[in-house]
Amino acid sequence: MADPILKALIAFALLASLFLSSHASSDVPFIVVHKKATLNRIKSGAERVSVTVDIYNQGTSTAYDVSLADDNWPSDAFDVISGSTSKSWERLDAGGILSHTFELDAKTKGVFSSDPAVVKFRVPTKSALQEAYSTPIIPLDVLADRPPEKKFEWRLLAKYGSLISVISIVVLFVYLVATPSKSSAKGSKKKR
Repeated sequence: MADPILKALIAFALLASLFLSSHASSDVPFIVVHKKATLNRIKSGAERVSVTVDIYNQGTSTAYDVSLADDNWPSDAFDVISGSTSKSWERLDAGGILSHTFELDAKTKGVFSSDPAVVKFRVPTKSALQEAYSTPIIPLDVLADRPPEKKFEWRLLAKYGSLISVISIVVLFVYLVATPSKSSAKGSKKKR
């Protein structure tokens, strides 16, 4: 006799597979939107935010009248330097990718997180526009006081590189002379 919980799980799995197979066979676009923002320090006290929004159509049909709106950047904290926060395209084919980038100049210091970008598109079988929201971005610490990054000092390598290589060679020579080799240890054994 089968456990009732096992029967319920099997029934749920069958229903879920039927739902997914019926949904997957429908001919609709499936829009996935990925938003990412990176900070670029220009000089001390000036920082830019580069925002990229990638739009993927993972569905089986074309999305029409695709429009992107990312107007969640307050004008008192950011100025748009290049590009624009909105863009539209005529279509996005099945399996296609669209990308849009714009750059902002930070005016105020602080931690900022933006709302998701909104992508609207039209499906031929529906009269209303469909919406898709982007992934959220991690909070940006704009104009934060960061310790300077330590970079490799090439001038130190030029100044002390030859000295380091000579010392390495001497240490390697002393190591080779001081350690007995395995072949000489075998030869010193007496034969019987």
